[in-house]
Amino acid sequence: MNARKRKQVAVIAIGGNSLIKDARHMSVLDQYRAAGQTSHHIAALVKAGYRVVVTHGNGPQVGFILLRSELAKDQLHQVPLESCVADTQGAIGYQIQQTLENELRRLRIWRPVATVVTQCVVSRDDPAFRDPTKPIGPFYTEADARAHAANDGWEVREDAGRGWRRVVPSPVPRAIIEEPVIRALLEKDIVVIAVGGGGIPVVRERGGRLRGCAAVIDKDAASSLLARHLAADVFIISTGVDHVCLNYGKPNQQAIRSMTLREARRYLKEGHFASGSMRPKIEAAIRYLAAGGQRVIITQPHLLGKAVAGKAGTHITP
Repeated sequence: MNARKRKQVAVIAIGGNSLIKDARHMSVLDQYRAAGQTSHHIAALVKAGYRVVVTHGNGPQVGFILLRSELAKDQLHQVPLESCVADTQGAIGYQIQQTLENELRRLRIWRPVATVVTQCVVSRDDPAFRDPTKPIGPFYTEADARAHAANDGWEVREDAGRGWRRVVPSPVPRAIIEEPVIRALLEKDIVVIAVGGGGIPVVRERGGRLRGCAAVIDKDAASSLLARHLAADVFIISTGVDHVCLNYGKPNQQAIRSMTLREARRYLKEGHFASGSMRPKIEAAIRYLAAGGQRVIITQPHLLGKAVAGKAGTHITP
């Protein structure tokens, strides 16, 4: 791209609340409507002149596929986990792609939107493969869980008194196979949806051949990797809160509207961010900024426009 004409690049990682609002609104139609609401705010960033890459989570949707597969196991083959990730990339990508293009047309912006089914390389030597901890899919009785372990090679564990579940590794993403495609689309001013669900986890075998593996990749970690490799000007993490907070959920909870990379590292070390919620987002932000990134914004989907203008959200800078 010509440096004088270069538009700023924004990588936007949208979370589960951008697709599923609550337990009463989980149907495909409900998800489509939720995607449309989020697309409305993403379209405003395109209007503001950004080249945009959208990434997204897929945890509940993968769970739905696994549950359907379990219920139908006596009639149909079960779906491998990596195929579940690919399936959800296509389905969720379709929802975001269509609703975002509709929003852009409403704004009289004639910009194509494309979904890229994306693979992320992980290392076979990643420690996560030796200690799978990420629960996925439905709950089982102990007997059924152990039967899956014996027959299908699953790792299973009891989950906080609620039942037994399959657990899989969550390795660190090392490379994005389709990165050149994403880059080429951006250079053509096409809005890109990519790295859905953290990407389809694959390993490289001898000779460079790729092979899918039963694992899940953290969406924010993969989005951070993409933002770094694209030299994105801003990395936006859309989540369920207006701001990052210290002492979250406690009487002395404190909203943080801005912090430096050094402060983010200190707050992380002090244990302010829970591993199941804000911690992976802060870790993703730290990796992006430590590699030369300029700005991270964390906020809710409906505040994206205000946040980019500096009027909402938590802003993290080097």
